[in-house]
Amino acid sequence: MTTTMDASWRNWLQENLARGCSVESVVESMIRGGFDKDVAAAAVRALLAGELPGPTRYEYDTCPVSSDRIIHAHDRAIHSILRVEQPQLILFANVLSDEECDQVIELSEGKLQRSTIVDPATGRPEVVGNRSSESTSFQLSETPLIDRLDRRISALMNWPLENGEGLQILRYGAGGEYRSHFDYFPPDQPGHIAHIARGGQRTATLVVYLNDVEDGGDTVFPEAGISISPRKGHAIYFRYFNDLGQLDPATKHAGAPVLSGEKWIMTKWMRRYPYSG
Repeated sequence: MTTTMDASWRNWLQENLARGCSVESVVESMIRGGFDKDVAAAAVRALLAGELPGPTRYEYDTCPVSSDRIIHAHDRAIHSILRVEQPQLILFANVLSDEECDQVIELSEGKLQRSTIVDPATGRPEVVGNRSSESTSFQLSETPLIDRLDRRISALMNWPLENGEGLQILRYGAGGEYRSHFDYFPPDQPGHIAHIARGGQRTATLVVYLNDVEDGGDTVFPEAGISISPRKGHAIYFRYFNDLGQLDPATKHAGAPVLSGEKWIMTKWMRRYPYSG
C-alpha cells in the first residue's frame, strides 16, 4: 500500500484536476494505483487547498495579468493606473462603462438577500455581524450582459473563463462594512473542504465598483498600508495564490464602513481549476 506521493503522481494529479476531473474520480484512480484511501483523499485536499500562511515567506512569482498599461480584454481596452508588487495588486480604470454599471445594479436590485459567509467549522452559509451587506449572484454567462462581463473579466485577469465563480453583486447601505478577511479558504478550517473540492483554492479576486460612494466604503489592505476609494467602473485586482501553492496573508482586506450614501460592487473570484458551483 502506497503512503507517499512522488513528483510523477503529483504532476498526474495536477493535470487531471486542471482538466476538470472530479475529486472522487482522481481519488479512485489513486486507490487503484495502490494508494491508501485516506492518503489519497488527504493528498487531493492538500493540493486543492494550497498551503497555510506560516513561517515560510510567500514567494511573489510572475503575475498572470498583462504588464501592459492598456489591456485589450475581450471587447474593451482597459487601463491600469496603479500596480503594487507586494501584495500583487492592480487598480484598473473603466472596466465597466457607466451604462453597464447601471444595468448590473438594475438586474440585481430585485433579488438581493442578506450576505453570508462560509462557516469555517461547518461549511454552511452563515449571517454574521462583520459583513453587513445584501447580495445576489449570477450563473456564469447567465444573460448576454453577464456573459460579456464574464468574458471581459476572464481576459483581463488572464484566467480561464470556466475557472471563475459566478459574478456576485453586493450593496452596502450607510454604516455597511465587511471587516478584515481573506478571500481564499484557509485550508486548516474543516468547513472549507467541500468548497475547495469544487474547483480548488481561490487564486485571485477582481472587485468592480458599480457606483460613486458619497463618503467612506474604501477597500483597505491593512498589512500593506493601501486604501482604494470606490469610483464607478474602476476595479481592484489582487492575487493571493502562487504557482508553488502558497497563500499570501498580505491580501487580508476589509470594506470600510460606508459613511454616507450606498456602495455597490461586483466581485469575481477565480479558482485554480474549473469550477462547479
